[in-house]
Amino acid sequence: MTTRYSRFLSALFCLFLGGLLAWHLLLPDRERSDVENRTLAQFPAFSWESLKSGDFTQGVEDYFADQFPLRDQWTGLKARTEQLLGKREFNGVYLCSDALISKVEPPRDGLEEKNLRYVARLAESADCPVYLGLIPSAAEIHRDRLPKGAESWDQAAFIARAGELENITPVDFLTALSAHAGEDIYYRTDHHWTTLGAYYGYAALMEALGRGEEVLEQEAFERRDFPPVSNGFQGTLYSQSGIHWLEPDDIEFWVEDHFEVSSWRTGREEKSFLYDTGKLGEKDKYSAFLGGNQPLCVIRNPEGTGKLLVIRDSYADSLAPFLALHFEEVHLLDPRYYRYASAAYAQEKGIGQIVVAYSVPNFIADRNLVLLAQ
Repeated sequence: MTTRYSRFLSALFCLFLGGLLAWHLLLPDRERSDVENRTLAQFPAFSWESLKSGDFTQGVEDYFADQFPLRDQWTGLKARTEQLLGKREFNGVYLCSDALISKVEPPRDGLEEKNLRYVARLAESADCPVYLGLIPSAAEIHRDRLPKGAESWDQAAFIARAGELENITPVDFLTALSAHAGEDIYYRTDHHWTTLGAYYGYAALMEALGRGEEVLEQEAFERRDFPPVSNGFQGTLYSQSGIHWLEPDDIEFWVEDHFEVSSWRTGREEKSFLYDTGKLGEKDKYSAFLGGNQPLCVIRNPEGTGKLLVIRDSYADSLAPFLALHFEEVHLLDPRYYRYASAAYAQEKGIGQIVVAYSVPNFIADRNLVLLAQ
């Protein structure tokens, strides 16, 4: 390589970097990335203290990384390049043909056993039967689809361990979902189960509650007569992995929304709905079920019988509409946001059954379940 050619390449590279810097300075800063579904770093405020501690320089680094021109396109290109080189795990997400499956890491500090003990203490303090339903993620049900040699924590063994708890009735979501593993029971770009998966979960839960004979057949929902409410869902795994070339998922609503729904997002009771269709125009379209995360939600059906408390994570958002068909009241309590005693709440509301319904990955990592022991 001649000296002149080396200088030409150096000048070209400097010009490229200078162009990117100028482009960055001319573009307005973005507050949020819809593709990554997160807030982007802004330029940090300067102080001598932050400079000495290193916080300022780290903030500047984060700012330039987040506000880099065409960041979303670069991250997608990076993932595509890595795929061509044979990589199959991207930021804790496995690429499995036309679907993304999140890797489940082993729990830390024995938290999974602590959370089982908290459920056991809930059963001791409650005045009604307690049921535990651990929902396996796609990494367990579709273990055969994972790349060869891929690691993912053994959820089935933990579910079996949880089934040994005394005074608690297990809900066998594992068998119900495994029996339909060949169907579209999980989204391809998101970690949640689909409405079809939630339907099979509903049937398993009703069976455990002693009301299996009430379960409606799929045909009762006439779902084939209605198009998906959205065919553009790109979920959390799409954002996390950087794999942006998969086809979006469909979202379906099966249950007609004619119930009285109350929400306590602001600390007081407000009218709500089974489905918030406004969310279908946002990035997190799954939050259209019940309107997304909230401390407490109550669904009332005057034609139903019995009151049910579901201590849950977001998987229950698409499960709740099915339960509302049968119960006079379904109370959905999320311990990540609701900070009071669950057993006392059930007693106060005259609730006859309590279900702890959690996805396994959330259950083994959630430090808020200690509140169940109150």
